[in-house]
Amino acid sequence: MRSTALLTTSVAHYPKRSGKVRDIYELPDQLLIVATDRISAFDVVMPNGIPDKGRVLTQISAFWFDLLADVTPNHLISTALKDLPNDCQDEELDGRFMLCRKCKVVPIECVVRGYLAGSGWREYKQSGIVCGIALPDGLKQCSELPEPIFTPSTKAERGHDENISFDQAAGLVGLEMIGALRERSLELYKTGRAYAAERGIILADTKFEWGTDEHGELRLIDEVLTPDSSRFWPADQYKPGRDQPSFDKQFVRDYLDRVKFNRTPPGPVLPADIVQKTRAKYIEAFTRLTGQDFPWE
Repeated sequence: MRSTALLTTSVAHYPKRSGKVRDIYELPDQLLIVATDRISAFDVVMPNGIPDKGRVLTQISAFWFDLLADVTPNHLISTALKDLPNDCQDEELDGRFMLCRKCKVVPIECVVRGYLAGSGWREYKQSGIVCGIALPDGLKQCSELPEPIFTPSTKAERGHDENISFDQAAGLVGLEMIGALRERSLELYKTGRAYAAERGIILADTKFEWGTDEHGELRLIDEVLTPDSSRFWPADQYKPGRDQPSFDKQFVRDYLDRVKFNRTPPGPVLPADIVQKTRAKYIEAFTRLTGQDFPWE
């Protein structure tokens, strides 16, 4: 195990932009997407990270991209160091990068919900509706929905994404495009949920991101079905009517609530035990989903 988290990367000669977790380098004909060990909660990046978290996210995404390739094309080219340009072959990047096709990003977050949690639960409590979709009365927090629902949201540069209706999404990207995104996103979710269920994991909800390649073909991009983009719950502990234990940054969020973090930067330094527990939970998600040992343990 790394004793310290990798919080930033530097690849010479290529333009770089950074998100909350990923550093993205613009190669001449491809994108190099590197997942650091940064961790955010409540849209605030913490000053220290979770060792190997970036590797977990990358390896889970690569696993799903391969498993779901028959459902839809994606942007992944390689995760092997030997396939990088010579001036990018840094051992520090091993396991945490994806070499990808360049795609034009579709400006919609494609969220699919099979259970009523998070912002969906908050919206349902107020109106009985989630993103314009009326749901049955009497559902509890984390109840399973009769059928998975497609609930798009905007892609916010800063702050929170905003839930929108299907019609609003159609106004942004066109009816044909949003119809195709809904169909593919629902198919991916159902396939992923069935696979996870065989491993004792509930895939409660997730978000997909999409882009179009140089031929106008839709491709799945960014990350897919990771603990950062999805809610994974242990099936043997599932009980509707309350929050569920989860394979993600739950320990971080719980700690921040305990210390009454005001959810504005800067975030506090995370204690060693919170870091260790969170790392273990991410790695457990990897091993249970893939059936493989984590190579960097």
